[in-house]
Amino acid sequence: MKAPKKMLLMLMAFALVLVSACGSNNSGNGNAANTTNTPKSGNEVKEEPAEAKPVTLRIAWWGGQPRHDYTMKVIEMYKTKNPHVTIEMEYANYDDYWKKLAPQAAANELPDIIQIDTQNYSQYAGRNQLADLTPFLGKQIDVSDISQNAIDGGKLGDGLYGMNLGVNALGFNYDPALLKKAGIESIPENFTWDDYVAMAEKAKAAGLYFDNGMRPEVFFGYYLRTLGKTLFNAEGNGLGYEDDQMFTDFFGMLAKLVIDGAVPSPDVLAQIKGAEDSHLVLNQGIGVWQWSNQYVGLQQVANRPLAIAPMVGPNMEKGLFLKPSMFFSVSENSKAKEEAAKFINFFVNDIEANKLILGDRGVPVSAKVKEALKAVSTEAQVQVYDYVAWAESNSTPMDPADPIGSAEVFKSLTSLAEQMNYNKIKPEEAAKKFRDEATSILKKNK
Repeated sequence: MKAPKKMLLMLMAFALVLVSACGSNNSGNGNAANTTNTPKSGNEVKEEPAEAKPVTLRIAWWGGQPRHDYTMKVIEMYKTKNPHVTIEMEYANYDDYWKKLAPQAAANELPDIIQIDTQNYSQYAGRNQLADLTPFLGKQIDVSDISQNAIDGGKLGDGLYGMNLGVNALGFNYDPALLKKAGIESIPENFTWDDYVAMAEKAKAAGLYFDNGMRPEVFFGYYLRTLGKTLFNAEGNGLGYEDDQMFTDFFGMLAKLVIDGAVPSPDVLAQIKGAEDSHLVLNQGIGVWQWSNQYVGLQQVANRPLAIAPMVGPNMEKGLFLKPSMFFSVSENSKAKEEAAKFINFFVNDIEANKLILGDRGVPVSAKVKEALKAVSTEAQVQVYDYVAWAESNSTPMDPADPIGSAEVFKSLTSLAEQMNYNKIKPEEAAKKFRDEATSILKKNK
């Protein structure tokens, strides 16, 4: 009885081997369960991609209503193409945005994707609150059509903590008709600060403001660059200029224009809540000093021909620079960094998405996108593209990212500028006070 039993076991083992071999030949992968999917032609089976796992991203940005509207449309476009992604949106005006972001940062609860400006960039990146995007370049984020200069705009030290959303250049956005009403035929080529003061006085005589003033932290920095200096030193632990006469000359000139009534006082400017309240839009002012990405919105609200003039000189080329308008950064505490990087890639590189954005966050950094947009752009948008292209050839590299503590320094500078405009403090005293306050803030970076 033992021999037949042994023979039976051998036959059963042989049958199992035969079934296994047949299954392997049919499936091509050793999985008998897949044999029904094998094409009759004998071609290799193409495996279906695994279904993407659901993921939720939080994204935060600041801006006015037009920016909110198109950003939400871009997000909906992305979700349609990526149905596994849910996106929660958080947005506000500029001041409220940072008030909301600060406690989130303190609690390590920042949104996955954050819009960051150059003023606050070092503060967040320097405190390890932003992820280094370098590992995602060439993978989740396509940079094949983006110049290295544009990419480097988001570098801090050895890391890339923000993806440049667009480049800007400073300029004077104005109404040529109102300029002529003030008795000025055109803005002189290579015009100087003396020319600026003379034109402002002519505008006042014609019952117009020449401009809405200059933001202290932006335009004092520009002025210092024309003199071969910078607002902050290279180490970020002090000011970049030694002679306080530079401060006195610049702010003394601006304060005199305000006190004389050629430029609006702070209380008048406080009434401007949006572009629709601008003195230019209301035919009460000739122009506005601002970044190029703000030009299209201003022109749309004014609804009449406007123009862009370059900055004041001498040495305008030394002062002018191309600046990242803002960045999209990924928070270090994000649990979905790769998905966040994919969304940033879409925002930067997708042509249809950028037909909604239309350069509101700066001239696109993707050459492919920029070329596609010019074909469908309005005259005002083309003016911006042309001006930024001109500025690229008539400028010098931007300064390093503002150091940690710069937001506090700018707050001090803005407060002192306002006091000078109200004639409550003399420029000489303000210069000394600013140096003391800035030094106290920045020395912490040593």
